[in-house]
Amino acid sequence: MKRLIIAVAALSLAACATTPTLYQPAARPDGVGYSEYRIEPGRYRVTFRGGPGAPPQQVMDYALVRAADLAIAGGYDWFQVTDRFTEGRPDRGPRVGVGVGGGDFGYRSGVSVGVGTTFNLGGGPSLATTIEVVMGKGQRPLGRDAYDARALRRTLGERI
Repeated sequence: MKRLIIAVAALSLAACATTPTLYQPAARPDGVGYSEYRIEPGRYRVTFRGGPGAPPQQVMDYALVRAADLAIAGGYDWFQVTDRFTEGRPDRGPRVGVGVGGGDFGYRSGVSVGVGTTFNLGGGPSLATTIEVVMGKGQRPLGRDAYDARALRRTLGERI
C-alpha cells in the first residue's frame, strides 16, 4: 500500500511538470518552439508551438518574432502576414459537473446525485500559431498586418 501511495504521488508530480515556452527551435515536429517552411523566396510559413498553458498572445508574439528574424536574415526590411491560424484552445480553468441518476430494482429504487470537478495538472493544452508571411525591401506596405522587421524584433524581442 505504501508503494502505491508513493507511485501515485510521483505520477501526480510528473503530471504537474510542464514544458516552459521558450523562444527556440522545436526539437521535434510537435515540440515546443518555432519551425518554418520556405514556400518560395521571400515567403514562409512560420509555426510557433507553446508549452502547456502558454498564453495565446505569447505564442503569436513568438511567431511574429521568428518571422522578423527570417526577414532580417534574408536581407528584407518588412514582412506582411497574409494568413494565420491557431490550433488548440486555451485552458479555461477547472470545470464542475453535476449528475443525477436513478434506478428501479423491483422492490427497491434508488436515486443518486453526484458532483465532480476536474483540474488540469499538466498546465493546460498546448497552442500552436501558424502564420504565412511575405517579405519585401524598401517601404513597408500599409495595413495592420505589415511589420517593420527590425522594429518588431526590438520591441517584442525585449520580452523574450
